[in-house]
Amino acid sequence: MGGTMPSNPSVGSDSAGAATQPLLVVDDIYKQFETAEGPVVAVDHVSFDVAPGEFLSVIGPSGCGKSTLFNIMGGLLDGYDGHIKVAGETLRGPHASVGMIFQEESTFPWRTVVDNVAFPLEIAGMAKAERLDRARHFVELVGLDGFERRYPSELSGGMRQRVSMARTLASEPKILLMDEPFAALDEQTRLLLGDKVLQIQQDLKQTTLLITHNLTEAVQLSDRILVMTYRPGRMKRMVEIKLPRPRSSEIVGSDAFGHYVAQIWNDLREEASKGLKDDEARRGGTRR
Repeated sequence: MGGTMPSNPSVGSDSAGAATQPLLVVDDIYKQFETAEGPVVAVDHVSFDVAPGEFLSVIGPSGCGKSTLFNIMGGLLDGYDGHIKVAGETLRGPHASVGMIFQEESTFPWRTVVDNVAFPLEIAGMAKAERLDRARHFVELVGLDGFERRYPSELSGGMRQRVSMARTLASEPKILLMDEPFAALDEQTRLLLGDKVLQIQQDLKQTTLLITHNLTEAVQLSDRILVMTYRPGRMKRMVEIKLPRPRSSEIVGSDAFGHYVAQIWNDLREEASKGLKDDEARRGGTRR
């Protein structure tokens, strides 16, 4: 299912009427893995653009290639066909303009919150006073002011994930890739962190892409949602979320919100059913 998807209708031009160029271009990405059972196509000719400041979520059944696609966009995986461009530059590995946050929070237990956030700035050679000042700014931005001298063991899971977010944001990437960062958290904490993510994204005008299995989270946060098919991972649909901004978790109970969740679930249910049947067939084959 190749070819570039239509542009986001809300991103066609700026106030002066000049065309807005996409910050991220994913152009006909194809990735195949060699396994003991034979070749497996993980991502099958996926193309889309992301505008500056846009929030795009990617959903799909387990095993549909979402994380593979993110690892390619983050410069962590090679051996694929197609091209990734960031601000017009072809990606050839990890890029300073792309930051990533993963499902497993990755704080250093022997460092305080502020020292965790300052770590990549220290590696980059930034002077101590400057990096600590910047780290404190991003600690405050994620809502952890007052916890600067705490250690990760003294924090909740949601707070530790916010430390990871602040550490990534401190490097000021143009594009933030988040691979199910809130998957281990309870629903109430996810909703509240969603509010914080939206606030940060709007404050920084951050271009953000999120992998999630949570439909509520995707609709709450996104300008558009990319629905992927079961393996091989193709683009099934791109859904534009026309809910007003600023947006908070309070909108979750609205009829319009429920309509989007139902619409996306209809697409996702079809693909998830294919995955379930495939799993059952493989288990049956193993028993035989």
